[in-house]
Amino acid sequence: MGSTPEFSRRDLIKQAAAIGLIAVPTMSVLSACASSDSGGDNKVDKGEKSAKNPLAVNESAALDVVIFDGGFGQQYAKDAEAAYASAYPKAKVKHAATQDIQSQLQPRFNGGTPPDLIDNSGAKQMDMGTLVGKKQLTDLNALLDAPSIDDPAKKVRDTLRPGVVEMGHFDGEETWILYYAYTVYGVWYSRTNLEKLDAQYPQTWDEMLALCEKAKKKGIAGWTYPGKFPYYLPFSLYPFIAKIGGREVLERIDNLEPGAWKDPAVKAAFEAYYELYKKGYILRGTPGLTHIESQTAWNQGKALFIPNGSWVENESKRTTPADFKMAVGAPSSLDAKSDKMPYGTIWASGGEPFIVPKAARNPQGGMELLRIMLGKKSSQNFIKQVSSLTSLNGGTEGLTLPPGLSSSQEALTKAGANVVNPRIQDWYVALQKEKIGVAAIGEMMAGRMTPDEAITKIQKFSDQTREDSSVKKYKHK
Repeated sequence: MGSTPEFSRRDLIKQAAAIGLIAVPTMSVLSACASSDSGGDNKVDKGEKSAKNPLAVNESAALDVVIFDGGFGQQYAKDAEAAYASAYPKAKVKHAATQDIQSQLQPRFNGGTPPDLIDNSGAKQMDMGTLVGKKQLTDLNALLDAPSIDDPAKKVRDTLRPGVVEMGHFDGEETWILYYAYTVYGVWYSRTNLEKLDAQYPQTWDEMLALCEKAKKKGIAGWTYPGKFPYYLPFSLYPFIAKIGGREVLERIDNLEPGAWKDPAVKAAFEAYYELYKKGYILRGTPGLTHIESQTAWNQGKALFIPNGSWVENESKRTTPADFKMAVGAPSSLDAKSDKMPYGTIWASGGEPFIVPKAARNPQGGMELLRIMLGKKSSQNFIKQVSSLTSLNGGTEGLTLPPGLSSSQEALTKAGANVVNPRIQDWYVALQKEKIGVAAIGEMMAGRMTPDEAITKIQKFSDQTREDSSVKKYKHK
């Protein structure tokens, strides 16, 4: 793992308060990259295309790779690079790792000499919308249409989990990003701690409230969350909204449609969560906790539930009891009869975004390394090292999965086609994190704002973003 485990996959989702601050300067800083669009003049010659070399990799060309050194570490990438070096022994592979992707790589983009493959993750990642808008990335459809490492009869795109390819799209059919990890979001809990209360995961909201009351009488809080980073709350709140009103509610929110946040499903979900605060079911002091502090309190049994993503198992392993039996639950049903989506509906999506710069000297090599990483051997290596799924569909055969990851697999199986993927966090980072998360939902859950006030404020933020001509807009098809 990386030397600083506090940086992890959650940084891609969270991106900390800093991303709200750097997203704007990143736009102007990277705009200077537009002049480097012609940096392809120094590209290496392509190799000879063959069944073993479908991307026409130059077998003797150097490969330059930069990996985000976070909670997933960098060993999984080094192992994949070793496989690349074995396949192309004349090629020198240069590996670098950093937590400060933007400041480290921005000068290289500006100078037209970016790496061949970048894991553009963490709180200091480069702004995706800017990179795409300034035509700084290579379309990865050549990779996706290449035969997979494991089965030449299958294209790479046909081996990936549903929705992963589409996440790399922006305005058209080009695929600018390949998300390597695969995250399951929801309400995380300890099977052991529920068993101590003679309880199971609550499938209805009435059962949730009853269990929280039972826990409260024993001095245990129902919920905690990262109060300093309350944009974790949507990890369970957004799929709850979709379950109540249908996935189209989230799509209207993603599209910044007027009045989207006024939907009755949003109001019902907000009021349900606000009830956790009103009835005293939130761990005392939660509004002041970081993600690590809230996870530690949860590990210690001070609270039953925490909204989070599947990286939590790896990130919190130092404080997780051996008999914790970590698991993830889908949103409880508010009203099983009127909810538009069935119990089991969950949010899951790709994470850890890999990109191949357009001005890379060896883009074929960058894509070939990704092709290797998306093979079963590299994928299983990643799973074993960091307790996270990859975007390769399946790939866990023969592995003994830790409890949380096994539960994630079960949740995905149960959800079937009922998987939602809100795009607002990818398309409008500052809006999602600092405005919706911190300034509204966080205030509501701390009791400083009512659900109606929070919704009104969020709708105003959404309208301002829609009307801001400096913000590039994206829409569901």
